[in-house]
Amino acid sequence: MNPALVAEGKTIFRFDTFGDETFWTDSLRLHEVIRTSVTPRAALGLGIKVDADALPPEVKAGILNGSISLDLPATTVALLRLNAVVGVIGQVDASNTLTRVGLTCAFCHSTVDNSFLPGVGSRLDGWPNRTLDVGKIVTLSTSPLLTPAARAVYNSWGPGMYDPRFNIDGQNIPVVIPPAFGLRHVAREIYTGDDVVSYWNAYVAITQMHGHGHFVDPRIGVDKNNPPDLVSSKLEPLRAYQFSLETPEAIPGTFNAAAAQRGKQVFNGVAKCQQCHLGDALTDVNANRLHAGEEVGQDPAYAQRSVTKLYRTTPLRGLWHPPQLVGPYFHDGSATSLEAVVDHYVRVFGLTLTSQQRSDLVEYLKTL
Repeated sequence: MNPALVAEGKTIFRFDTFGDETFWTDSLRLHEVIRTSVTPRAALGLGIKVDADALPPEVKAGILNGSISLDLPATTVALLRLNAVVGVIGQVDASNTLTRVGLTCAFCHSTVDNSFLPGVGSRLDGWPNRTLDVGKIVTLSTSPLLTPAARAVYNSWGPGMYDPRFNIDGQNIPVVIPPAFGLRHVAREIYTGDDVVSYWNAYVAITQMHGHGHFVDPRIGVDKNNPPDLVSSKLEPLRAYQFSLETPEAIPGTFNAAAAQRGKQVFNGVAKCQQCHLGDALTDVNANRLHAGEEVGQDPAYAQRSVTKLYRTTPLRGLWHPPQLVGPYFHDGSATSLEAVVDHYVRVFGLTLTSQQRSDLVEYLKTL
């Protein structure tokens, strides 16, 4: 893997807005709301994260001793000036006025390790931000472009959920924000296996972040052209950086090792999990297999909006990393725990598992 290309992609992932300020600033006027009404405490409450490594020592000290207030919008502006708000890029003028704001890939697909304060710590790139309430953040805008009906939809999503088709087809079927680590080992990314990761990067950058570029896919009736093109030249380094992000290792002490060893045997044996969770990536999408919703006990509605009309088997990567990743599971978040995942498949496939086998299987899933 080319180190220079990976480094370039890291900068793009963290700090490139693809020019989407023309939407978030010029259209939705979010910068006005942020600079007058959004305190750091409120932002953290919405799941927005702060990069502690971007904070000078005196700022950290001020936050801890209370001389820097987390209850003032001016502090939010100061954090944006420091480039410390994960996934949010703000332009601040000489009078400390926030004049423009845009979003990056890291907004949804990074979190922090909470090493300084809850919501404030070192970046964890590629980790889905499961506490981020994107819908509520969008509705901070007072723009008349957001109709009451659209506001109701955005407010219905909740933390860690997002519908990447809503502004395309008007349907409201939000899905769980997925991880962006471990992608190198997966043939086709996203829940419905539509295409490779760069396809999805372009789709999100142009149709969801509202960056500048041209995305067209007649298979789903999308042709979004927002010149000039600020996306296509960045897809290769962005993919290289994402491919460099490995799935995090399981955390010792958060699972029962002996039970997990037994659970692996259940996974590969009586539970029949390995029939779909194949190979090192634990997904049969690498074998070009997809599944109808009814085959795996999932509502087919979301898949019907996709290219394939089917679901891919989710790669089992980083399933259990308290407190950042503890579910929910399935594309729609309908399983709130790993226990619920096991119960779902016992029911759908008519499995006969003892209580011990179910418990052991959960412990094994925590190691993946």
